[in-house]
Amino acid sequence: MIVAMLDSASEDQIQQVIDRLVQFGFEVHRSTGAHQTVLGGVGVPRDFDTGVVEIMPGVQEVHRITSPYKLAGRSFRPEGTVVKFANGIEIGGKKIVVMAGPCSVESREQLFTISELIAKAGARVLRGGAFKPRSSPYSFQGLGLEGLKLLREAGDRFKLLVISEVMEISQIELMLPYIDIFQVGARNMQNFNLLRELGKVRKPVLLKRGIAATLEELLLSAEYIMAGGNYEVILCERGIRTFETYTRNTLDISAIPIIKKLSHLPMTADPSHGTGRRDKVPPMGRAAVAAGADALLIEVHNSPENAFSDGAQSLYPEQFSKLMDELRMIAPAVGRSIA
Repeated sequence: MIVAMLDSASEDQIQQVIDRLVQFGFEVHRSTGAHQTVLGGVGVPRDFDTGVVEIMPGVQEVHRITSPYKLAGRSFRPEGTVVKFANGIEIGGKKIVVMAGPCSVESREQLFTISELIAKAGARVLRGGAFKPRSSPYSFQGLGLEGLKLLREAGDRFKLLVISEVMEISQIELMLPYIDIFQVGARNMQNFNLLRELGKVRKPVLLKRGIAATLEELLLSAEYIMAGGNYEVILCERGIRTFETYTRNTLDISAIPIIKKLSHLPMTADPSHGTGRRDKVPPMGRAAVAAGADALLIEVHNSPENAFSDGAQSLYPEQFSKLMDELRMIAPAVGRSIA
């Protein structure tokens, strides 16, 4: 249930409504925008009469929400969510943020070389895996804590935010001092225990769509995080599995405008995992920006042919620089700019 308060509603009136909803057994989530406060009530009894709340002072209107995702739905925060960082970077605003870096942290030299190159090209977030979920148990699994320390050091050196994937609950505390954004990979999109724990953390979470997940399932996974009180969730389309074998996955560009309609959460695209082919990453990145993506997640490596993982989908630095120049031309056509 959504309770929209009047613009003129006082703080006392808002609190009275919250208290009343709690008395009825609702879990209440508050969202205060520039002009209006919206209250989201989760756990609506079937026989609940919305008129009881509608007549309370300061209430503008009350809506029952039929969709299963109450907090992730557009109606909870119609103006949209903007995830803000201390250095001024915003994801979900007018400026499109590019996150780039290697699939996995391999060494200090490798990471610092790539970090410097992507920063010069205009990236604002350094991506890199310290823990790597691999299909084969014999593949490179990441450097762990050493990789996290290198990511933080490189991020600070080149003024980049840091995003890295968290694979299990035990890694959350370990990662907190080193990263700015937790990434939940496609394999963990429905790891509900992990999502619940990330809901308790006050740090943004980028949630990737599972390889066979519907958009409703993606939003419901986001709901797990938000139900814990962490509203700073960023969604990501990274390709789904179809019958096509030419590309690694099928990047669902249509998911971007659909999510923007259904949800207030920022939407990201990952054309690297979405295609698995270096030559297809730039056109899909351009298409994602044109479709309304708030951010891009792109793999870049200074020597892709020698990469420990995902070299075939990693751009050479010069390719990434060229793509950034192209995105700066495309973004204004859709009323945006590159951060």
